[in-house]
Amino acid sequence: MTNGSLTFNYISYERFLQDIEAVAAQVEADDWRPDFIVGIGRGGLVPGTFMSHRTGIALLSVDHSSKVYGFADALLIHLAALTRAGERYLFVDDINDSGKTISYLRDTIVANGGVSENIRFAVLVNNVGSCERVDYASRTIDRSTDRDWFVFPWEAVAPRHTLEKDAQADPGRLGLHHPET
Repeated sequence: MTNGSLTFNYISYERFLQDIEAVAAQVEADDWRPDFIVGIGRGGLVPGTFMSHRTGIALLSVDHSSKVYGFADALLIHLAALTRAGERYLFVDDINDSGKTISYLRDTIVANGGVSENIRFAVLVNNVGSCERVDYASRTIDRSTDRDWFVFPWEAVAPRHTLEKDAQADPGRLGLHHPET
């Protein structure tokens, strides 16, 4: 669905399940085994829940999207200490687009003494142009050519104006310009 230069790409529930299966298979094929899956709020909470059920690995969550950093940071600092004790965490998100979320989470954990080898990241969609790398992904896009705004099944209930606002929050990501007011 197109809105001017903005194209919404609605991800079907079936495609979402295929993405979960692809990521779960990669995790299970790896020798590295997480003790916990961490769903990243808000877009990674549903994929994290599905990954937890699919793999049998317990689920935790951290809400970065709320912008209540004291809340999220307290949890990340706690996880950093647990990585020093040897626990492993697989952070799950819907998309690695710009990499800002993953960078923030990784940097906060490491800055608080966390062991980087004990954290990994998985996403359903990975942008090759992101400033951050992920360890597992179902599929890869290149934002220099793919400017679609992905609407995952749990977002499909949002009003159109909310989807548009979310897509335009970082206009550089999709090659958009802020609308003139």
